[in-house]
Amino acid sequence: MDSPGQYEQQVVWTVVGTDIGPLLLAATREGLVNVVFHATDATRDRALERLAARLGTEPVEAPGFPLLTEAIRQVEAYFMGRRRDFDVPLDWSLISGFNRQVLRELASGVPFGQVVGYGDLARRVGQPGAAQAVGMAMGANPLPVVVPCHRVVESDGGIGGFGGGVGTKRQLLALEGVLPEPLF
Repeated sequence: MDSPGQYEQQVVWTVVGTDIGPLLLAATREGLVNVVFHATDATRDRALERLAARLGTEPVEAPGFPLLTEAIRQVEAYFMGRRRDFDVPLDWSLISGFNRQVLRELASGVPFGQVVGYGDLARRVGQPGAAQAVGMAMGANPLPVVVPCHRVVESDGGIGGFGGGVGTKRQLLALEGVLPEPLF
């Protein structure tokens, strides 16, 4: 059994398999701090090194950490179509300023099955000329899927870029009913 203080001052992580490939989930005492796509060994190791450098502590594999257990449960339910949003606590310490403001608006204001344009999201945070900066904020999102940057698209109907790859973005939007399921 885990003792209550066992994970203090630590970053804990695990990898969960999904329809879009393995996702690394990392958490602090404050909440989920990082989600990383395509978490094969090499990608996972690089992500853990970056987390150690940014947060000043060596991440520890701990799939039994209660917040990670709940995050896994919610991620699995999302990919099975039984969950539309996430309600695990989030640790926003890897992002600040304008990027944090944009991502918080995205998380609270763009529900499952809907999309928003980069410019529209910029207007929502009071920066109507900052569509490109919104794109940069999406690229810096440390919590993709949970903070749904896949729901941000180009105003002309284009899908836009995506840190996990455009194919992954298409899969997530198809899961949410925004795009049709790929034929093959």
